[in-house]
Amino acid sequence: MTTYILLNVIFILLVCLFLRLHGVRFTTSRALLITLVGLLALTAVFDNVIVGLNIVGYNTNNILGLFIGVAPVEDFFYALLAVIVVPAVWHRLGPKHD
Repeated sequence: MTTYILLNVIFILLVCLFLRLHGVRFTTSRALLITLVGLLALTAVFDNVIVGLNIVGYNTNNILGLFIGVAPVEDFFYALLAVIVVPAVWHRLGPKHD
């Protein structure tokens, strides 16, 4: 069973639901897309290093078996989650403008 992907999808859906219930609107902007591309590129580099050096390992029974280099695709959900959560928290907790 692919538990890592299942956990990632459930967690992202719960975060999106929580943000939606608290009035955070999701908008796609060029800045967010550029940020996502940058984070995914950095994730690809650094995750390949730590997985390739056996600093981090994955149970092959719990991953999809799709890889970018030697890093499983499940690792890339954290970059996606960061692009969703950080701007939402920043917007929610930032200074209020009239």
